Amino acid sequence: MEKFELPHRHGEKNIIGIQSGLARPKQFSAASDIFKLLSEPTRLRIFWILCHREECVINLAALLNMSSPAVFHHLRSLHDGGLISGRRNSKEVYYRACDGQIGTLLHKTVEQMMEIACPETTETYNDSPKETVRKIHEFLMTHLSDKITIDDLSKRFLLNPTTLKKAFKEVYGTSLASHMKQHRMEKAANLLTDTKMSISQVALAVGYESQSRFTASFKEAYGILPTAYRRLRLSQIRQS
Repeated sequence: MEKFELPHRHGEKNIIGIQSGLARPKQFSAASDIFKLLSEPTRLRIFWILCHREECVINLAALLNMSSPAVFHHLRSLHDGGLISGRRNSKEVYYRACDGQIGTLLHKTVEQMMEIACPETTETYNDSPKETVRKIHEFLMTHLSDKITIDDLSKRFLLNPTTLKKAFKEVYGTSLASHMKQHRMEKAANLLTDTKMSISQVALAVGYESQSRFTASFKEAYGILPTAYRRLRLSQIRQS
């Protein structure tokens, strides 16, 4: 490569590296296209929402006080740009920010820029996914009797369902459903031993509306029916 000299020399020594970087127009063009996608405030707000939760067009329109066609116009641009994805469930399409380095980096950048630009007014969500699932775990431990879905947790804690499930398994070594089932069965075993609650009451206390489903789950966990487990434990207590 022919040696290049700047018209004015100020002692900089990294001109070769700068030249090498500038010789990549495609990379600059690709980065510019991404920033263009998020240069419109409404589109940026939609992307921000979808970083935190999966959502449909109608709900996005309600959140933003916009018409559904106007929201869809922005969604199409974000989708064509590879920043969001959609899944169809019957007649409804649910959108979310794409998992991956670009989506994660843009999400963090957007929130950090808002915090820097408006430090007194910006509400941020700085917890990592793993920190968030620990909070989710604490919440679930105090709501074992409630029927709570992944979507409910995603909306409450502003965490994408896919990210939530992945982070939960990384932290607790098992799926959220399996983990919660284990805790529900442990609580059920304690209630059968320490209280005089009926089987149906115990089932409700650990989140089962159906006594038959609870009985099947309990037997799967302990290899014995709830009634037999109660008799066995009470017998063991009397003998001790």
